Amino acid sequence: MEKKPLILITNDDGINAPGLRKLISVVKHLGEIIVIASEGTMSGMGHAVTIESPIRLKQLVDEPDYREYVSSGTPVDNVKLGKHKLTNRKPDVVLSGINHGSNASINIIYSGTMGAALEAAIDNVPAIGFSLLDYSHDAEFSHVDDTILSITKDVLANGLPDNVCLNVNIPKKSDKPIKGIKVCKQADARWVEEFEERKDPFGRTYYWLAGHFENGDARHGTDEKALADNYVSVVPSQTDFTSHNHVNNHKFNF
Repeated sequence: MEKKPLILITNDDGINAPGLRKLISVVKHLGEIIVIASEGTMSGMGHAVTIESPIRLKQLVDEPDYREYVSSGTPVDNVKLGKHKLTNRKPDVVLSGINHGSNASINIIYSGTMGAALEAAIDNVPAIGFSLLDYSHDAEFSHVDDTILSITKDVLANGLPDNVCLNVNIPKKSDKPIKGIKVCKQADARWVEEFEERKDPFGRTYYWLAGHFENGDARHGTDEKALADNYVSVVPSQTDFTSHNHVNNHKFNF
């Protein structure tokens, strides 16, 4: 009998996040599911790994074709644990999300959701990070099913190139239907940081990171443009950070 696809699921919003629960419910029928997520939120952890403290792991559910674990580690830790300790074969796909909030443009650098997907891509495991442009804990996910199923089924059937994962961002639900899915490039946008200086009850100074997102990229074909036009954006993202155009075409003074 042919084995069912093995699907490893994680996120960066924690084991109880509604986005994770929605992702599980949408894909649960597609194969054998292993869920491993952190105890609490790991947003902004990027590709962080735990190296100076033990990682605790507890199994929560053990059912036919469905197991669920909670860990004290980061999203990247969870992918590593999933691959090395919770499976006896290579996952057919790693799914990360659904993140509460955008991971388009430069957000991929900071995202624990995409850190997990990129970690899978390092070992040539097809991976998809799903994010919704709604930061609310009570975000509306009723419109995401078709997008998640369509992209996940395509990756299960056709795979992805080595060291490549997909960064998928879905517009916030509105009274207008999503127009479709666009494969895009990453917009050249950034966060403009501001540090609020505050005082604790003992009069000691501390700082709270704030700021705003600034998109000065007016090009067509970017993820930010697609999302603004109410399309799902899909950015193929790779683990190779080399600026290949400059390896042989730039004169360095050393």
